[in-house]
Amino acid sequence: MSLQSEAALENGLIATLQKMNYEYVHIEDEKALSANFKKQLEKHNKKRLEELGRTEFTESEFERILIHLEGGTRFEKAKKLRDPHAFELESGERIWVEFFNRTHWCQNEFQVANQITVEGGKKCRYDVTLLINGLPLVQIELKRRGVELKQAYNQIQRYHKTSLHGLFDYIQLFVISNGVNTRYFANNPNSGYKFTFNWTDAANVPFNDLEKFATVFFDKCTLGKIIGKYIVLHDSEKCMMVLRPYQFYAVEKILDRVENSNDNGYIWHTTGAGKTLTSFKAAQLVSELDDVDKVMFIVDRHDLDTQTQAEYEAFEPGAVDSTDNTDELVRRLHSNSSKIIITTIQKLNAAVTKRWYSSRIEEIRHSRIVMIFDECHRSHFGECHKNIVKFFDNTQMFGFTGTPIFVENAVDGHTTKEIFGNCLHKYLIKDAIADENVLGFLVEYYHGSEDVDNADQDRMTEIAKFILNNFNKSTFDGDFDALFAVQSVPMLIRYYKIFKSLNPKLELERYLHTLPTAAKTMT
Repeated sequence: MSLQSEAALENGLIATLQKMNYEYVHIEDEKALSANFKKQLEKHNKKRLEELGRTEFTESEFERILIHLEGGTRFEKAKKLRDPHAFELESGERIWVEFFNRTHWCQNEFQVANQITVEGGKKCRYDVTLLINGLPLVQIELKRRGVELKQAYNQIQRYHKTSLHGLFDYIQLFVISNGVNTRYFANNPNSGYKFTFNWTDAANVPFNDLEKFATVFFDKCTLGKIIGKYIVLHDSEKCMMVLRPYQFYAVEKILDRVENSNDNGYIWHTTGAGKTLTSFKAAQLVSELDDVDKVMFIVDRHDLDTQTQAEYEAFEPGAVDSTDNTDELVRRLHSNSSKIIITTIQKLNAAVTKRWYSSRIEEIRHSRIVMIFDECHRSHFGECHKNIVKFFDNTQMFGFTGTPIFVENAVDGHTTKEIFGNCLHKYLIKDAIADENVLGFLVEYYHGSEDVDNADQDRMTEIAKFILNNFNKSTFDGDFDALFAVQSVPMLIRYYKIFKSLNPKLELERYLHTLPTAAKTMT
């Protein structure tokens, strides 16, 4: 493969974007950036200005807009981008100025510029900048083919220290590419390279090539949607988080179901795939739909109820209401201010089966309620689920699971599909390993007779010998690198005694704090 220069990559990307109806604009420096921003802001707010008999802002009015935008931290600026602001014009009239249309994200003004020079601690030239309504919201750093992609990431980290300021603080996303590998990430300088992501299709196939990535990711409606809906302003960390593609597709599938049908569905995402963030964004966006009365996020234990509430609060304080008891759940269901409710399936079951509670929520049993179940492979297949479905007759149910139940592993005959309908999106362990979201693993199979007695003393002794003989070569530093699973505590104690008899010098006692209390007592 011939090596392609940065200039060739840059020109090719700009040509692709122009074909996608981006307007190319030549911007030399920050002064030109500000002048272009004024024109684009006036264009985006044209109707609001015309209602006041105006077509533009005066220089003094625009200066006050800049002062408003340039104050605050990067996190506070991300909020300003998303919130219209009221300004008083020189005439004394007030106008609500919108910087970014979050509701109709395609209805923004998209431009592309390159080689903008910025003075800071060091003069810098940015490769390609995407402007939305005149604000630089996406910065693209390119390296020629053959150069390690992390060099582009490191370049952006240097920009953070030397030149990213002013309107460039409004950058929401960075994209890095060497032509054959392309990744994106949120403007969060403290997150590290591991939080850069490939964009994929709905089947988790990555778009590594820059042109293919650009055609999909930089589609104006897609990019506007990602910035408007799929960047989370993490309040407790005061930073921006962007969803990964599988999270994006899962939420989009749920939204499509709610908006266009009454069907249920489930999301099959492996453990470690960021289910909490996905479910939060799904609950948040579903709750914004006009014809949805309530969104309920349902867990199956009180500790998960508390944990999920804390995690949701970290994303956006006040976004959800939790319920300490069934009586409070009933009150929340009646409240017009509680649109997203976190509760346990046990509390919800009590609310619909005990007359004292069910009579108080009788009037909302026909309301449109969307229920999102956490770990839907657990207790939602029993009587609780049946009772909830029987009481609420206008509800849609969506489940999240890393281990769906199929016919072959159904204990009580109920499968995930039977309860929740079709799988809407999959992100499996193989996908997570390929993305390096979770650690890979090596499986070694040892085949023997299937008709064995696991409690046979000789068999247990042979297993213990095998472990002792292979432990050092199969683990790293010999410290908490392996999990030994047995079927009961009594068998665990027997293995303990066998290990000690085979090697009295084994310091098994140092690991006893990891054992169940019963095991410690029996030893």
